[in-house]
Amino acid sequence: MAFAAFGGAAARAAAEPAPLKKGAVAIGLLAPGVAYLLLFFLTPLIALVFTSFEQPASSGAIGAYVPGFRWQNYGEALATYWPHFARSFGYALIATVAALLIGYPVAYFIGVTARRWPLLQSLALVLVIAPFFISFLLRTLAWQQILGTNGWIVAALHGLGWLGPNEGIVGTDFSVVFGLTYNFLPFVILPLYTSLERLDIRCLEAGSDLYASPATRFLRITLPLSAPGVVSGTLLTFIPAAGDYINADQQYLGSPNTAMVGNVIQGTFLNSQQYPLASAISVALMVIVLVIVAIYIRFAGTEDLV
Repeated sequence: MAFAAFGGAAARAAAEPAPLKKGAVAIGLLAPGVAYLLLFFLTPLIALVFTSFEQPASSGAIGAYVPGFRWQNYGEALATYWPHFARSFGYALIATVAALLIGYPVAYFIGVTARRWPLLQSLALVLVIAPFFISFLLRTLAWQQILGTNGWIVAALHGLGWLGPNEGIVGTDFSVVFGLTYNFLPFVILPLYTSLERLDIRCLEAGSDLYASPATRFLRITLPLSAPGVVSGTLLTFIPAAGDYINADQQYLGSPNTAMVGNVIQGTFLNSQQYPLASAISVALMVIVLVIVAIYIRFAGTEDLV
C-alpha cells in the first residue's frame, strides 16, 4: 500500500506542470492582442492626455506647443463649448431612443416571429446588415440628396403646406437626429436580435395560458429577458452618436447651428491647430461618456456587461 501511495504521489507530482504549460499557452495567445492594445490604444490615449496639458510655445507660432501642466485648457474647453456638449448628448439621446423604438419591433420580428420561416429570418438579417457594406459617408450623402431642397420629400411637404416656400429639412436638428438614428440603427437591432433569438417561446405560451394580456407578457416576460440586448444596443448607439461629426457637418446633414462636439474637435485640431484645446475637449468628452455609461449600467442592473 505504501508503494502504491508513493506511486500515486509521484504521478500527481508529474502531472503538476500541466497547468503551467496551459498558462504559458494562454499568455502566448493573449500577447499579440495585449501588444496591439498597448501600441494602438493605450499609447495614443496617454499621448492625448499629455497633449491636453501643453501650453503655447514662447515663439507664439501657430501650432507650436511645449509640455506643461496648463489645466486651464479644460476650463476653456468646457466654458466655451458647453453648448456643443449639450447638443451632442441631446442628439445622441434622442437618436438612441428613436433607434430603440424602431429597432425593437424589427429585432422581435427577426428573432421571434420569423423563427418559423428560416429563409425569411435570414433575409431580414441580411437587410439589416447590408448598410454596413456601403460607406458611412455615402449613406449620409444619399440622405442629403433625399432630404435636400430638390428632393421629393421636401416637395411633398411644400405641397401639403407643412413647410414654407424657403424652408428645408437639411441643416436642421431633425435632419441630424434622423441621420444619427438611421446610421446607428443596426447597432440596436443586432444586440436585440441576439437576446430575443434565445428567448424561450414556452415562456410566452405559459404567460398566455395564465391569461396574461399581450402587454403584460411583453412587460413581464419579453422585456426583462431582452434587457441585456437593450442595454448593449443603446450603449453601442449612444456612445458613437455622441462623438459623431459627420451627420452634423454642414457639408452633409447639418449646419453651423447644429455643430456637435465632434465637429469642434475636428475644426480645432485641423483648422486652427489648437492641439491642446482639441485634446482637452476629447478627454472631457470621453470622461463624460464614461460617467454616463457607468451610471446607466448601474441603474440598469446589468453590471456584468462592464
